[in-house]
Amino acid sequence: MKYDKTLLLHGWGGSDWPHWQSWLASELVKEYKTVSFPLIMHPHYPHLNRWKKEVRAYLRDFRPTTVICHSLANTLWFHLCNEADIEPMETVERLVLVAPPSLRCEIETIKSFFPLEAPKDLHAKSAMLVVSSNDPYMPLKEAWELQERLQIPMKVLNDAGHINAESGYGPWPWMLERLKNGFVDEGVRR
Repeated sequence: MKYDKTLLLHGWGGSDWPHWQSWLASELVKEYKTVSFPLIMHPHYPHLNRWKKEVRAYLRDFRPTTVICHSLANTLWFHLCNEADIEPMETVERLVLVAPPSLRCEIETIKSFFPLEAPKDLHAKSAMLVVSSNDPYMPLKEAWELQERLQIPMKVLNDAGHINAESGYGPWPWMLERLKNGFVDEGVRR
Protein backbone atom coordinates (compact mmCIF):
# COMPACT_ATOMS: atom_id res chain seq x y z
CA MET A 1 0.00 0.00 0.00
CA LYS A 2 1.09 3.53 -0.72
CA TYR A 3 0.66 5.12 2.73
CA ASP A 4 2.77 4.98 5.84
CA LYS A 5 1.60 7.57 8.37
CA THR A 6 -1.78 9.21 7.88
CA LEU A 7 -2.94 12.31 9.72
CA LEU A 8 -6.68 13.02 9.57
CA LEU A 9 -7.68 16.60 10.37
CA HIS A 10 -11.34 17.28 11.11
CA GLY A 11 -13.34 20.41 10.55
CA TRP A 12 -15.67 22.51 12.64
CA GLY A 13 -17.45 20.32 15.19
CA GLY A 14 -15.14 17.32 14.73
CA SER A 15 -15.70 14.15 12.75
CA ASP A 16 -17.07 11.73 15.33
CA TRP A 17 -18.57 8.40 14.31
CA PRO A 18 -20.35 7.88 11.90
CA HIS A 19 -18.35 10.47 9.90
CA TRP A 20 -16.17 9.02 7.11
CA GLN A 21 -12.97 10.23 8.81
CA SER A 22 -13.76 8.12 11.90
CA TRP A 23 -14.57 5.16 9.66
CA LEU A 24 -11.37 5.66 7.64
CA ALA A 25 -9.22 5.83 10.79
CA SER A 26 -10.66 2.54 12.02
CA GLU A 27 -10.21 0.87 8.62
CA LEU A 28 -6.57 1.95 8.43
CA VAL A 29 -5.90 0.68 11.94
CA LYS A 30 -7.46 -2.68 11.02
CA GLU A 31 -4.76 -2.93 8.35
CA TYR A 32 -2.06 -2.11 10.93
CA LYS A 33 -1.37 1.29 9.47
CA THR A 34 -0.10 4.20 11.54
CA VAL A 35 -2.87 6.77 11.94
CA SER A 36 -3.34 9.92 13.96
CA PHE A 37 -6.85 11.32 14.23
CA PRO A 38 -6.62 13.98 16.94
CA LEU A 39 -9.52 15.93 18.33
CA ILE A 40 -8.38 19.51 17.85
CA MET A 41 -9.05 21.83 20.78
CA HIS A 42 -12.57 23.21 21.09
CA PRO A 43 -13.91 21.74 17.83
CA HIS A 44 -17.33 23.40 18.22
CA TYR A 45 -15.81 26.84 18.90
CA PRO A 46 -12.56 26.77 16.94
CA HIS A 47 -10.06 29.59 16.95
CA LEU A 48 -7.44 29.86 14.24
CA ASN A 49 -4.42 30.61 16.43
CA ARG A 50 -5.12 27.74 18.83
CA TRP A 51 -5.73 25.31 15.96
CA LYS A 52 -2.55 26.38 14.14
CA LYS A 53 -0.44 25.87 17.25
CA GLU A 54 -1.93 22.45 17.95
CA VAL A 55 -1.69 21.16 14.37
CA ARG A 56 1.87 22.42 13.96
CA ALA A 57 2.76 20.28 16.98
CA TYR A 58 1.03 17.22 15.41
CA LEU A 59 2.91 17.76 12.16
CA ARG A 60 6.23 18.15 13.94
CA ASP A 61 5.75 15.17 16.29
CA PHE A 62 3.85 12.70 14.09
CA ARG A 63 5.57 13.58 10.79
CA PRO A 64 2.81 12.26 8.49
CA THR A 65 3.33 11.16 4.93
CA THR A 66 -0.36 11.67 4.10
CA VAL A 67 -2.68 14.39 5.40
CA ILE A 68 -6.42 14.27 4.81
CA CYS A 69 -8.34 17.44 5.66
CA HIS A 70 -12.09 17.85 5.89
CA SER A 71 -13.97 21.15 5.81
CA LEU A 72 -12.40 23.78 8.10
CA ALA A 73 -9.19 21.75 8.33
CA ASN A 74 -8.57 22.71 4.69
CA THR A 75 -8.73 26.37 5.66
CA LEU A 76 -6.36 25.67 8.54
CA TRP A 77 -3.94 23.91 6.14
CA PHE A 78 -4.05 26.91 3.81
CA HIS A 79 -3.14 29.23 6.69
CA LEU A 80 -0.22 26.99 7.68
CA CYS A 81 1.02 26.97 4.08
CA ASN A 82 0.66 30.75 3.76
CA GLU A 83 2.75 31.20 6.92
CA ALA A 84 5.42 28.61 6.09
CA ASP A 85 8.04 31.32 5.54
CA ILE A 86 7.54 32.33 9.21
CA GLU A 87 6.82 28.88 10.69
CA PRO A 88 8.44 26.33 8.36
CA MET A 89 6.58 23.11 7.62
CA GLU A 90 7.76 19.92 5.99
CA THR A 91 6.36 18.73 2.70
CA VAL A 92 4.09 15.69 2.92
CA GLU A 93 3.87 12.99 0.26
CA ARG A 94 0.09 13.25 -0.24
CA LEU A 95 -2.54 15.81 0.68
CA VAL A 96 -6.27 15.30 0.22
CA LEU A 97 -8.49 18.35 0.62
CA VAL A 98 -12.12 17.29 1.12
CA ALA A 99 -15.03 19.76 1.11
CA PRO A 100 -13.24 23.02 1.84
CA PRO A 101 -15.51 25.93 2.71
CA SER A 102 -15.50 29.15 0.74
CA LEU A 103 -12.38 31.22 1.35
CA ARG A 104 -14.75 34.11 2.08
CA CYS A 105 -16.95 32.25 4.58
CA GLU A 106 -18.83 34.61 6.92
CA ILE A 107 -20.07 32.23 9.64
CA GLU A 108 -19.66 34.03 12.97
CA THR A 109 -18.39 31.05 15.01
CA ILE A 110 -15.45 30.41 12.66
CA LYS A 111 -14.73 34.00 11.63
CA SER A 112 -11.10 33.91 12.86
CA PHE A 113 -10.26 31.64 9.88
CA PHE A 114 -11.55 34.00 7.16
CA PRO A 115 -11.04 35.53 4.70
CA LEU A 116 -7.84 34.08 3.30
CA GLU A 117 -5.99 33.51 0.06
CA ALA A 118 -5.32 30.13 -1.48
CA PRO A 119 -1.68 29.20 -0.87
CA LYS A 120 0.88 29.20 -3.65
CA ASP A 121 2.52 26.09 -2.18
CA LEU A 122 0.48 23.30 -0.55
CA HIS A 123 3.63 21.68 0.92
CA ALA A 124 2.69 18.35 -0.64
CA LYS A 125 4.35 16.33 -3.39
CA SER A 126 0.90 15.42 -4.68
CA ALA A 127 -2.49 16.83 -3.76
CA MET A 128 -6.10 16.36 -4.69
CA LEU A 129 -9.25 18.35 -4.08
CA VAL A 130 -12.55 16.50 -3.50
CA VAL A 131 -15.74 18.57 -3.62
CA SER A 132 -19.47 18.14 -3.99
CA SER A 133 -21.74 19.56 -6.65
CA ASN A 134 -24.10 20.86 -3.93
CA ASP A 135 -21.92 21.69 -0.92
CA PRO A 136 -23.73 24.41 1.09
CA TYR A 137 -20.37 25.88 2.16
CA MET A 138 -18.66 25.98 -1.25
CA PRO A 139 -20.46 26.67 -4.53
CA LEU A 140 -19.16 24.48 -7.34
CA LYS A 141 -18.14 27.52 -9.39
CA GLU A 142 -15.93 28.67 -6.52
CA ALA A 143 -14.53 25.14 -6.12
CA TRP A 144 -13.40 25.21 -9.77
CA GLU A 145 -11.77 28.60 -9.16
CA LEU A 146 -9.94 27.19 -6.14
CA GLN A 147 -8.82 24.16 -8.14
CA GLU A 148 -7.44 26.44 -10.81
CA ARG A 149 -5.52 28.53 -8.26
CA LEU A 150 -4.11 25.43 -6.54
CA GLN A 151 -3.33 23.67 -9.85
CA ILE A 152 -4.23 20.22 -8.52
CA PRO A 153 -6.67 17.56 -9.74
CA MET A 154 -10.24 17.80 -8.48
CA LYS A 155 -12.87 15.10 -8.06
CA VAL A 156 -16.49 16.32 -8.05
CA LEU A 157 -19.01 14.11 -6.24
CA ASN A 158 -22.59 14.60 -7.40
CA ASP A 159 -25.08 15.70 -4.75
CA ALA A 160 -22.78 14.77 -1.84
CA GLY A 161 -23.61 17.80 0.30
CA HIS A 162 -20.74 18.68 2.61
CA ILE A 163 -19.31 15.15 2.27
CA ASN A 164 -20.01 14.33 5.89
CA ALA A 165 -22.15 11.92 7.92
CA GLU A 166 -25.25 14.07 7.42
CA SER A 167 -24.93 13.64 3.65
CA GLY A 168 -24.39 9.88 3.87
CA TYR A 169 -20.59 9.72 4.12
CA GLY A 170 -19.96 7.30 6.95
CA PRO A 171 -18.18 4.37 5.30
CA TRP A 172 -16.40 5.73 2.23
CA PRO A 173 -14.67 2.86 0.42
CA TRP A 174 -13.64 5.16 -2.44
CA MET A 175 -11.34 7.12 -0.10
CA LEU A 176 -9.80 3.96 1.35
CA GLU A 177 -9.15 2.59 -2.15
CA ARG A 178 -7.53 5.87 -3.22
CA LEU A 179 -5.18 5.66 -0.26
CA LYS A 180 -4.28 2.10 -1.20
CA ASN A 181 -3.68 3.07 -4.84
CA GLY A 182 -1.92 6.37 -4.22
CA PHE A 183 -4.57 8.50 -5.96
CA VAL A 184 -3.22 7.54 -9.36
CA ASP A 185 -5.09 9.19 -12.26
CA GLU A 186 -7.84 10.60 -10.07
CA GLY A 187 -9.65 13.88 -10.54
CA VAL A 188 -9.64 16.29 -13.41
CA ARG A 189 -7.95 19.56 -14.23
CA ARG A 190 -9.46 22.43 -16.10
